[in-house]
Amino acid sequence: MCSNYGLKSTTNPADSKEMDLSAIAIQGLQQADAQLETAAAGIASAASPDGSNDGTNLDVVDLSSEMVALMAAKNEFLVNLTTLKTADDIQKSVIDLTA
Repeated sequence: MCSNYGLKSTTNPADSKEMDLSAIAIQGLQQADAQLETAAAGIASAASPDGSNDGTNLDVVDLSSEMVALMAAKNEFLVNLTTLKTADDIQKSVIDLTA
């Protein structure tokens, strides 16, 4: 009956492997942290701490793009944190079902 509708009777190999949501979320948190550090370093290098220029060649920093990068890193961090919380909830539900 499955062949009448063109449905596959075998499983896809990608579906047979377990997916670790916690590991995915933690990797995303690490990437967001790296993006945040890069954007913060770009903003910090905009000028010297006392506001003076000692004659060295300062890199040109586009503050608007650095702020967008900071906001993107914040949003990426929040999304991955929510994914981590969801993975925890799923694991708790599985434990409750098997207990």
